[in-house]
Amino acid sequence: MIQEGQIVLFRFPQTNQSSGKLRPALVLCKLPGPYEDWLICMISTQLSQQIDGFDELIRPGDQDLNYSGLKAPSLFRISRLAVVEKSILLGAIGEISTERLSLIKTSLSHWIKR
Repeated sequence: MIQEGQIVLFRFPQTNQSSGKLRPALVLCKLPGPYEDWLICMISTQLSQQIDGFDELIRPGDQDLNYSGLKAPSLFRISRLAVVEKSILLGAIGEISTERLSLIKTSLSHWIKR
């Protein structure tokens, strides 16, 4: 069962629509309506790609890193979003704290509202 805050595996597409590689993604929320469509964001270990004040970094010492299933410090790339059908998500490897999920959603909503 897919839930908000889970880290799942997904073949995240490139912006030019070419096939992407299998990578972790954060489940942000289920879209309204009768379909099993979910909003997700990409996770990357390329920390240099961080957009300060927007993307969220998870690093050693963060309590939820142990529960995330991520093997290295990682960046939640809030600017890299996708809406996907539940059936193509390849299973959960972990989850983040509800506090961190709330921070990410707040950053996303502030960006959309500006």
